[in-house]
Amino acid sequence: MELGPPGGSGPAEPGPRLRGLRGADAAASASSLSRFGAEAGCRASAVAAVLPAGGSGERMGVPTPKQFCPILERPLISYTLQALERVSWIKDIIVAVTRENMETMKGIIQRYQHKRISLVEAGVTRHRSIFNGLKALAEDQPNCRLSKPEVVIIHDAVRPFVEEDVLLKVVTAAQEHGASGAIRPLVSTVISPSADSCLDHSLERARYRASEMPQAFLFDVIYDAYQQCSDYDLEFGTECLHLALKYSHIKAKLVEGSPDLWKVTYKRDLYAAESIIKERISQKVCVVMDTKEDEEHVGHCLEEMLKTELNHVKVTSGQDLQQIILEQCYNFVCVNVMTSDFEETQRLLNMVEESNLSILYPVVVISVHFLDYESVPLGQKMEKVMQIREFAKEAKKRNILLSGLLIYFPQARSPRITCHTAWSSVSTLRGWSRPLQLPGSCVHGVSQERRLERVAVSFFRVSSQPRD
Repeated sequence: MELGPPGGSGPAEPGPRLRGLRGADAAASASSLSRFGAEAGCRASAVAAVLPAGGSGERMGVPTPKQFCPILERPLISYTLQALERVSWIKDIIVAVTRENMETMKGIIQRYQHKRISLVEAGVTRHRSIFNGLKALAEDQPNCRLSKPEVVIIHDAVRPFVEEDVLLKVVTAAQEHGASGAIRPLVSTVISPSADSCLDHSLERARYRASEMPQAFLFDVIYDAYQQCSDYDLEFGTECLHLALKYSHIKAKLVEGSPDLWKVTYKRDLYAAESIIKERISQKVCVVMDTKEDEEHVGHCLEEMLKTELNHVKVTSGQDLQQIILEQCYNFVCVNVMTSDFEETQRLLNMVEESNLSILYPVVVISVHFLDYESVPLGQKMEKVMQIREFAKEAKKRNILLSGLLIYFPQARSPRITCHTAWSSVSTLRGWSRPLQLPGSCVHGVSQERRLERVAVSFFRVSSQPRD
């Protein structure tokens, strides 16, 4: 058995560990553990997960196994691991991969700083891979370095959108009934053809359900079932709940799952998954400002306009940046009011880099500068302001997409007019005139990736000075 990087004794955050946030992290983990303890009556160390990831992805029609196919330049399986890692009461995550992909998987664990991951060699079929994963948790195996859990979750490596509430439901039901699995209503009617390809009969769709993942079992129930399993079942079977029923005589409790439990199977599913991920990480924007809330300035007007216009997005102020970063915000508007220099923007960039936030997803930072042209000569400030070119080049190496916006306005002009100018520029730059979009999507017929790449080496100057 190959072990991934040690996870330590503390619970892990989704993906990389956020440095310097231990107080808030400990509070969040304690809340999750107490919630699980209250609802499931279970110890924090009593749950493990097994992910079979040895498939070749034949139906995907691509040479790369689908679990390793990139979404936003990151392997699909990394998103699934992240979803399980955010659940602090899952102690161990066992991934079964083929021998030829073992080094690839180790590289993914290291690059994206996944925690609590152990690797085992996959079998030639799905059931054999799961059995190998269970053996890694069984105390009767030689050189076993993991403790046997009370409950084990079995999930697919290519179902990245599983949420904690579904995991909690199947684990709780497994504790009570011995086995549990998520189900969804059938979308299409199931028919049975005859030998000559004519309709023999159809099933009443309302009486049947589609079996999904995750599934959960008392460890002894499913491990005993696999130990008794016939070679035929190990070779051709696909349903773990059926094995628990056939060999352990346990009728699984079926739990209604969410629509997000679908499995990435075909190439088109990769594009659907990418769209969902973009939408999810674009639902929050943080406004960081170098003035106090009680100070009147056009920058606060911009913040209020963002909150009003982005009615589909949560806009928050960056009073506690550490907490906001801990909550996984990937979009920032940094308003520099007091100076044309980049103190506030640089502080934000440093915190994002130190937190490892940009390891998982690209972080977008728009640095906005308000300058009164009647009191601040533009020529004296532009040289320093143009430093954003170098900032942007360095930030892009760390997966931080930095762009700049200079609002050069007369102090006597209406703040609302100036803010409309700023809002129009910011929304166009980031694509917020429609639901938030990440690089690679299209805004007004122009590739957003090309737009941001162009901005990374230039600085936008928007003048709201009235024409003569």
